[in-house]
Amino acid sequence: MRWRASLQVRVITSTLAIGLIVLVALGAFLSARIRNGIFDQRVTQILGESARSTQQAQNTFDSSTAGTESDVQELLNDMARALQSGGSGDREVFLLPSPGNHAPIVLNTVVSASDLVPLISPELRAATAAGKGQRWQSVAEPVRVASGVTESQPAVIVGSKVNVPVAGTYELYFLYNLESEQQSLEFLQRVLLLGGAALVLLLGGMTFLVTRQAVRPVRVAAGVAERLADGHLTERMKVRGQDEMATLARSFNEMAGSLQIQIAQLEELSTLQRRFVSDVSHELRTPLTTIRMAGEVLHAARGDFEPAAKRSAELLATQLDRFEDLLADLLEISRFDAGAAMLDAEDRDMCDVVLAAVEHAMPLAERRSTWLRITLPEAGCRADIDPRRAERILRNLLVNAIEHAEGSTVEIEAASDGRAVAVTVRDHGVGMTPEEATHVFDRFWRADPARARTTGGTGLGLAISLEDARLHGGWLEAWGHPGHGASFRLTVPRRAGIALTSSPLPLEPPPAPPAPIPRWTASPQSAVDPAALPDMDQLEMR
Repeated sequence: MRWRASLQVRVITSTLAIGLIVLVALGAFLSARIRNGIFDQRVTQILGESARSTQQAQNTFDSSTAGTESDVQELLNDMARALQSGGSGDREVFLLPSPGNHAPIVLNTVVSASDLVPLISPELRAATAAGKGQRWQSVAEPVRVASGVTESQPAVIVGSKVNVPVAGTYELYFLYNLESEQQSLEFLQRVLLLGGAALVLLLGGMTFLVTRQAVRPVRVAAGVAERLADGHLTERMKVRGQDEMATLARSFNEMAGSLQIQIAQLEELSTLQRRFVSDVSHELRTPLTTIRMAGEVLHAARGDFEPAAKRSAELLATQLDRFEDLLADLLEISRFDAGAAMLDAEDRDMCDVVLAAVEHAMPLAERRSTWLRITLPEAGCRADIDPRRAERILRNLLVNAIEHAEGSTVEIEAASDGRAVAVTVRDHGVGMTPEEATHVFDRFWRADPARARTTGGTGLGLAISLEDARLHGGWLEAWGHPGHGASFRLTVPRRAGIALTSSPLPLEPPPAPPAPIPRWTASPQSAVDPAALPDMDQLEMR
């Protein structure tokens, strides 16, 4: 996760990885070139030295007057000792008769190290015997070190032919040990390795310093931005110097200052708007009371009016009722906006609240020919709730469902578990799209602006219901599908302070909603007493 969370780590790691790859490739190339150069230089020196030694030996053999077997054997022994110590370094000398030599005398093989004779391969001997000049081959010379362990060291064998008096053609081989060159190469490789490691560390340090200078202001800006987002609008970046980072800091501070001014203006405007709504709502109550009194007088005397005047008096009374509801909702919204709304919670059974809300909605359901079906648990659903606010939520949900049910059944179900109590209100009317479900709790919002509010709603009921649910620490959610109705779910914690993680009831209903046959019917005007209801799982009221 550090790789994804830090730009500095990514830059340093990438730089070190690329630098390490380049240094390894460059080190391997340089090491190979140095090794080849040292080896080629040493081989050239060895070939020149061995050629001079071979010519010197041949000159000595040509000028020798030895004619007997013993004299020739002594000559070969002396020549081997002289050749062994006559080089630029320690070397081994081997004088071996050629395979096709048929001399009349038989001499002993002259070698300086008999255990190294197997290093002369048959291929080298055949090439030396068949051609003129020198032939050479790289070999691994076994050498016993001080600890008694045998190690293999690089070496070169150079062979050529010489003519020995009386004894015929012999093969002269020189074995040169390249341990000193190997040590020099290893020293250079260690120097290259240390230099590469130091260069990688230097590259990493330089990258760290450069990225720190570039990333640190960005981190500071991110921290300041987070504090600004948390509401600390006075936070600013420190401006140092005149470079690009200083320009960034100044631009950021200017942006933060502009945002602070705009947020302050918006807060002031919001405060003025809330105060305006509250003041207007309060101020309208006095003239509304006067109009209400006059309207009631006209409504009471409407029997003496002509039909048009009588209808006007009835409409006036209806719209005055709606106007009073709108003022009450505006005052409630202003209290929520000002943070003055208080929760008067008590331990109550949510089933009682559901039945009270159903009783209130039954006259409307009668007018709209809508069935109300209630499913309540026998054990009840006790929770710490504000009965007034909870009933207002359910009344708003029922009125909304009845208005959009188009004469179909509205289902109300309550359930509880160890942490929460939930109530769902489901209709089978026109439904709504998922996008409309996200806006259904907006103030004065309508899915279809051309649709009339047949029940005289204010357009604030669901918005107030959402605030009431939040005041309880609960949820109010909506689901809908065009042509399949809509479902609203209220979920509140059973005890104050419990954080909700799930709901006892699903928000989305099953694909095939049931169509039950009415089993019990009550008059819309009759009060519903939970204790008087029969012991049934489902109640249906019209």
